[in-house]
Amino acid sequence: MALDLDKVRQIAERVAGSSGLEVVEVEVCGAGKHRMVRVFIDRPGAAPAAHRPDGVTHEDCANFSREFGTIIDVEDAVPGGSYVLEVSSPGLDRKLTKAADFERFRGCRVKLTTREPVNDNRHFEGKLESFENGRLLLDLSAARKNQKKMRPKEGAATKVEIELGNVEKANLVPEI
Repeated sequence: MALDLDKVRQIAERVAGSSGLEVVEVEVCGAGKHRMVRVFIDRPGAAPAAHRPDGVTHEDCANFSREFGTIIDVEDAVPGGSYVLEVSSPGLDRKLTKAADFERFRGCRVKLTTREPVNDNRHFEGKLESFENGRLLLDLSAARKNQKKMRPKEGAATKVEIELGNVEKANLVPEI
């Protein structure tokens, strides 16, 4: 019987919802005795990690892990029963994958890679100014000074609009 990632995600979302948490991401990697199930949880609507007192606590992760682990075992959601469960917050450099992530983190600094070049570049870092109608607007002048390949060239536009469908990978940039 193959592992059903959707079933694992549904169980994680059910457990998270009952605790006032949200599931950011579920990953399953490895196989056999070396299989790992990773679940990243957060508080809905929490401010970016560097600015919040209301983020996920160690206790939240422990409680979620106990309840989730019991349910996936009872429901045999991970066939074979041999796995390592890892539960944590998404971290300071959390991945942005859904439209809701880009809406939630407007005003924050992000680093992203596009599938297809935009203005002859695939790597960008800047402040996420807006996200509307599936398009995000980045202010590139907010990039870190040492990120030369992501900063706009002299005389180039300091803002870039990118289709969400063209985003290959995106992460928050910690502002500490």
